[in-house]
Amino acid sequence: MADINLKEVTLIIGVVAACYWNSLFCGFVFDDVSAILDNKDLHPSTPLKTLFQNDFWGTPMSEERSHKSYRPLTVLTFRLNYLFSELKPMSYHLLNMIFHAVVSVIFLKVCKLFLDNRSSVIASLLFAVHPIHTEAVTGVVGRAELLSSIFFLAAFLSYTKSKGPDNSIVWTPIALTVFLVAVATLCKEQGITVVGICCVYEVFIAQGYTLPLLCTTAGQFLRGKGSIPFSMLQTLIKLIVLMFSTLLLVVIRVQVIQSQLPVFTRFDNPAAVSPTPTRQLTFNYLLPVNAWLLLNPSELCCDWTMGTIPLIESFLDIRNLATFIFFCFLGALGVFSLRYPGNSSKTVLMALCLMALPFIPASNLFFPVGFVVAERVLYVPSMGFCILVAHGWQKISNKSVLKKLSWVCLSMVILTHALKTLHRNWDWESEYTLFMSALKVNKNNAKLWNNVGHALENEKNFERALKYFLQATHVQPDDIGAHMNVGRTYKNLNRTKAAEESYMTAKSLMPQIIPGKKYAARIAPNHLNVYINLANLIRANESRLEEADQLYRQAISMRPDFKQAYISRGELLLKMNKPVKAKEAYLKALELDKNNADLWYNLAIVHIELKEPNEALKNFNHALELNPKHKLALFNSAILMQESGEVKLRPEARKRLLSYVNEEPLDANGYFNLGMLAMDDKKDTEAEMWMKKAIKLQADFRSALFNLALLYSQTAKELMALPILEELLRYYPDHIKGLILKGDILMNQKKDILGAKKCFEKILEMDPSNVQGKHNLCVVYFEEKDLLKAERCLVETLALAPHEEYIQRHLNIVRDKISSSSFVEQPVFPAGKTSGIEGDKIPTENEKEIKSKPRPIQIIKTSDNKSQSKSNKQLGKNTDKETPHKTTKEIKEIEKKRVAALKRLEEIERILNVEERSFQRADLEQPDSLTKELHFTSRLRGPCLIIHIRYNHCSWLVWMGSGMNRSQRTSRTYGPAPDWYKSITQEASMLSLHQFVSYSSDFPAWFLQRLVLLVHSSLVCAKCKLYSLMGFQNDIQKPILSSKSLWFRRGHKTSIDMFEFSLMANPRWPTLSIGIAGM
Repeated sequence: MADINLKEVTLIIGVVAACYWNSLFCGFVFDDVSAILDNKDLHPSTPLKTLFQNDFWGTPMSEERSHKSYRPLTVLTFRLNYLFSELKPMSYHLLNMIFHAVVSVIFLKVCKLFLDNRSSVIASLLFAVHPIHTEAVTGVVGRAELLSSIFFLAAFLSYTKSKGPDNSIVWTPIALTVFLVAVATLCKEQGITVVGICCVYEVFIAQGYTLPLLCTTAGQFLRGKGSIPFSMLQTLIKLIVLMFSTLLLVVIRVQVIQSQLPVFTRFDNPAAVSPTPTRQLTFNYLLPVNAWLLLNPSELCCDWTMGTIPLIESFLDIRNLATFIFFCFLGALGVFSLRYPGNSSKTVLMALCLMALPFIPASNLFFPVGFVVAERVLYVPSMGFCILVAHGWQKISNKSVLKKLSWVCLSMVILTHALKTLHRNWDWESEYTLFMSALKVNKNNAKLWNNVGHALENEKNFERALKYFLQATHVQPDDIGAHMNVGRTYKNLNRTKAAEESYMTAKSLMPQIIPGKKYAARIAPNHLNVYINLANLIRANESRLEEADQLYRQAISMRPDFKQAYISRGELLLKMNKPVKAKEAYLKALELDKNNADLWYNLAIVHIELKEPNEALKNFNHALELNPKHKLALFNSAILMQESGEVKLRPEARKRLLSYVNEEPLDANGYFNLGMLAMDDKKDTEAEMWMKKAIKLQADFRSALFNLALLYSQTAKELMALPILEELLRYYPDHIKGLILKGDILMNQKKDILGAKKCFEKILEMDPSNVQGKHNLCVVYFEEKDLLKAERCLVETLALAPHEEYIQRHLNIVRDKISSSSFVEQPVFPAGKTSGIEGDKIPTENEKEIKSKPRPIQIIKTSDNKSQSKSNKQLGKNTDKETPHKTTKEIKEIEKKRVAALKRLEEIERILNVEERSFQRADLEQPDSLTKELHFTSRLRGPCLIIHIRYNHCSWLVWMGSGMNRSQRTSRTYGPAPDWYKSITQEASMLSLHQFVSYSSDFPAWFLQRLVLLVHSSLVCAKCKLYSLMGFQNDIQKPILSSKSLWFRRGHKTSIDMFEFSLMANPRWPTLSIGIAGM
């Protein structure tokens, strides 16, 4: 055996590079999508042991839907590609091209075992350029053939060294052979067939036996006329070791697939489910079809399933002649190679073995496979074909007459094959180009029409896709998948009725449930998706939710392990407001697949619906443990952490959002929520940066625009907020909170009262009951000095929100202005403050849909709820200023005022004791004593509380002075005290007035006159009167003593007239009110 030299290696590598350089620019197409793009086993987050538990496509071998193709080492190389370049196809294609070059070089070394140097190089060159290999080399999933071939040939080369001097056995190469066979089998199943080639090599090549010699020796041994030669015994020992090792590998392989063959349908391989003799005739005819592809690779097709090759249903079919000729030719070569000794017969025999034995697993002769013809499985058999061609050329070229012609023909074959390969590579550029090229070869394959439709569907070209899907239904009317594709496309075109009809047609083609019989054994599991798709369609109609649920349950009854049915049903149950049952559905799905990150994510969504945020967060975390780059789990768990309000969770929330924007750099929601987190942490500069990024990605991002404007307004950059608000209102002219904030800035910063008025009026045009807008319009009227209009406006606003105390106070201020005889031109409302934006942050309107595997459920809660303006300060309050700490001198003055207040209260009591006459109507008309009381109060230097009640010639008094502690509070009774009096004194004892000691200004006379008139007009028809003068502090919003609560505490039905009069003309004066209850 001659060794290969550097020139030969360089030549072969150069030819491979010249033929396959353009494959580097192809993408992931056809089976690459399932094996690469959708295979989670490639991700570093997936444990390596999972590669040895799943099939080639990432499906657990234990599942019935598994393809049972166990190729973990091939998947490992995909994973290495992903580690270096993730999903960039060029690196995958480059590695395939390198592997093909390696196979071609090793094949050259194998050829030199049977051919001369020149013929070996020709065979290797023909193998390197053969167009039949484009599917195995340019298609990324063809790497299984490439890797298996490397170890296949290496195992064979190793075994050729197992024969030592004097025909002795060298065990090291045999052990290495067994190991390499196991590795080849872990790359692709056909790798195990090299054992058969080693056996043929050992018997007919290494030992030089021929079939007649073996028959003679065996006959003599059986007749007892001779013994088995020692050399033959050694050969038997080697073969037994090989066969035992092979049997062990087969047992392990059967255990891996759990003694289950993959489930294929009649659409994948029609002959496999056909009766006798159709099945046998068709399968035998496929052998010459494959041989013809090797001989004339002019019409290549990526998919030969379904109706590509019509069934042979009769012995009279003319195609049976091709089968007969093929077997005759093959038999002749076999007889020649086995009957006659010599190098030529040995070469032919090894070529036939390389052609036939590796092809047996894909031949359908012993067990059905999921295809009719597959070009990639001819990768190893083509080696035998190339050896045959090179050997035949060698025989022809040795004749001087045909030598030149043989070289011309050989050069033409290699050149045309190389050009065909180069051109064929471009077909694999995209799925559309690939399937369109296939349709040029075969128009009777509905799967090809469907795949072209899928390619157009991925480009959102639904109208053209629909034409191809409809054509698929015409080519194969009983194709369930084609009708499902038509229904889905109709749905994408919003033709719901037509979509439902197509789904119903597909459903009618499904076999009926047979009790006790496994459903999956009769149809592809993917076809069960017709129930899922139909249910997903009709559940858009709220009245048909139960019908949709019935479809999900029907799918589950057919396949209790149908995970997708549980997931889809869980979504529906959530929509039906049945979160507990939805939780049960997802838990059932998790029993089937505990390592599915999407399922844990969906379960987290259920816990959110159940108001269980802690459990939801645990499930989000579990999903991220399984898939640290699960985008939806990253996003929604971060939002959940943010909404929890726990400061300790914010760093982790920020970390997850940063991971999310790294995965989805074009999603504005990620940047927006980072901005919200920064606002929570008072990081205004960072918040501004994130908000601007969100707006840059999505110019009309409503929540980002408003919150950026709000951020500017909160950081004293109101004028910078105005252009942002203008942009917001350009996209969303009905954004009420934006109008309120804009009006606030125009009034307070720009002093543009007219502009602010337009904003508030526009709000009321859209929502006449908007309290904030109406109240702020009232403030505009006040600023315009139209007090009567402001009063009417505030009365209307108070009717809309009767419980809003700030509106009542502002109304009192306006009425005070109207009634005041000493009105001065000074602002009663704090300058530049409007009551604009109250409440919590605005929730965003940018939400994503829920989805489940293949698209997991989404519930994007983008916290666009940080939109509360802090410029909303209530009228009559000065919250920008803090009360300064009092000095020692001020404290002493306060104590003096307390002492003076006590003396004045004693004088009040003395004056009141004088009045012990009945309270008649005539007395009420001239309430001199009451006037004296109030005038006397006006002379006090500190506020006080007086409750004065007269009834049936009896008088009760409860009074307290500024700064009194509980022991100094005084109550007096003149006459028998009723039970309800005790409740008054008890409530009064809980009051505290020490905060009012700082108010020392006299009450103005005009205010007291107004107060007397109120009291006089209210006592005309009263039998019992309650007067309460109450002090208020700026930060106290409720009265110290409420006449309403006081009288209702008695349990009597009573009518109450409440008169409240507030004063803010001087910020140091307390707010006073008087309550009169008629009993």
